[in-house]
Amino acid sequence: MLIASFCCAPLLVAQENDALVRKVDDHYNHLSSLRAHYTESYAGMGMNRTEEGTLLLKKPGRMRWSYAAPVGKVFVLDGKFAWFYTPGDAQATRVPAKQLDDLRSPLRFLLGHTQLKKELDNLTVVVDGTGFVISGVPKGMAQRVKLLSLWVTAAGAIERMKLEEVDGAVTEFAFTGMQENVPLKDGDFAFVPPDGVSVVEGLPPI
Repeated sequence: MLIASFCCAPLLVAQENDALVRKVDDHYNHLSSLRAHYTESYAGMGMNRTEEGTLLLKKPGRMRWSYAAPVGKVFVLDGKFAWFYTPGDAQATRVPAKQLDDLRSPLRFLLGHTQLKKELDNLTVVVDGTGFVISGVPKGMAQRVKLLSLWVTAAGAIERMKLEEVDGAVTEFAFTGMQENVPLKDGDFAFVPPDGVSVVEGLPPI
């Protein structure tokens, strides 16, 4: 009996962890849109920076990060391209969505049919207070991201995200005031470069 209990314990833990991960999958697979306030903190390359703004998500494949400071700074994913622009810059950067390797891109798994076990390698789950933390390495980003950690509520909503890069840089996002299934238009995710601003293809700035 004792041997059997030791053998069954890892299996039970794995089943419980799978259930927690599925809770996140189910939560976001039933969403059509999301609005939230975010705080973004970055530490690395000799910089320490904190910014905030509003995040909009809409299925399929649309995302908009509107920064409060500087006003007008945006990262937009329109379903086909990702756009990056900071007021005062002479250029806006455009990247095909399929080639996007941006630290905000892991949230794209919330824009389709979520299956975290397929999105994250070496996935682990740890109970944390009333919620839990899911960690792993986003597929296709192992050369840049050392670890992605998601702090999740008991209901399966992600309220914090931490990305640790292989070079030691750390980016964190905290989400508050989350509103689910709010009415959003496709036009909310359109980006039109201001007059005099040219569009270049390439990698986004840090």
